[in-house]
Amino acid sequence: MAKFRQGIYKSEMVRRLVRWLDAMPHPPLAIEIAPERISLVRWSRKGSVEGVAVEPLPLSAIAPSAVDANIADLPAVQKALANVCKRLEVREDHDVTLLLPDPVVRVFVQRFEEFPRSRQEALALLRWKLKKSVPFGVQEMLLSYLRQPSPEGGVNVVTAVARLSIVREYEDVARTAKLRPGVVLSSSIAAVALLQEDRPTLIARIAGRALTTSIVRGGMLRGYRCTELPAHGGALTPKMLLEEIFPVVAYYQDTWREEIRSLQVAGLDKRLREFAPHLEKELHCPVTSLLETAVSSGRIPEHARSLAERELEGMLGWMLHRG
Repeated sequence: MAKFRQGIYKSEMVRRLVRWLDAMPHPPLAIEIAPERISLVRWSRKGSVEGVAVEPLPLSAIAPSAVDANIADLPAVQKALANVCKRLEVREDHDVTLLLPDPVVRVFVQRFEEFPRSRQEALALLRWKLKKSVPFGVQEMLLSYLRQPSPEGGVNVVTAVARLSIVREYEDVARTAKLRPGVVLSSSIAAVALLQEDRPTLIARIAGRALTTSIVRGGMLRGYRCTELPAHGGALTPKMLLEEIFPVVAYYQDTWREEIRSLQVAGLDKRLREFAPHLEKELHCPVTSLLETAVSSGRIPEHARSLAERELEGMLGWMLHRG
């Protein structure tokens, strides 16, 4: 998901995956608003991490949704943001990137035999195609898209959609701290930048009760799904996770006639050791940690290790996006 109002998104680091039409601004600050915490990261002009602050949220403060109001306890969210800003001595009137919970943003991968070159015509076509797939009206739809080549001919289009009123909720939280929200994207789309694989790879990212699964192959996004898990934390079992992952795997195998060759997981922390044998047995591929793989490959510089230690894969991905 990118800066909705301009419908643009471009990442030099993951250009093999996504290439939006125009250059994206690179604010020195990024805020990730998640159900359990608010995180703030500040970068220097040279791109190194200058500071990171994380503040927990009450469990009921945010209820991520693509349809309904998300922020249930506005004072708690505002206080948490004020605290992280104070700890990093953030002054007013800074531009800021907002990373939103994945359920806020709907992502679609569609194939077209022909797709308009005109941006205005493309947006009109996508709104028409998606009007029955999103639970709100076209007039409320914020939309960004990217074109991808299709091995079968035509063009694959990845479209990210969110409801205007919900995006404004999060933007207004930033504005209460006297910050200017510019770039807006979902955490998992940002985290995809951590991936460095040419083979068909599935990313499974758990955040609260949300599971986001993304499939990347040959630099292209070929599948994306965000669902609600039946449980989270210690109550989540390998069987529960597999039942949510299988639909994306089956879709990919049926559509592209090849199997997933790698699974990279985020959000399980130390429980991944418990889950990995079950996942490997059923999916017939190696299972690794998205963060640990990125760190061991040398993609995460020393100055950003603090983000990995706090499991801020969305922030790390955005850092790689911004170059």
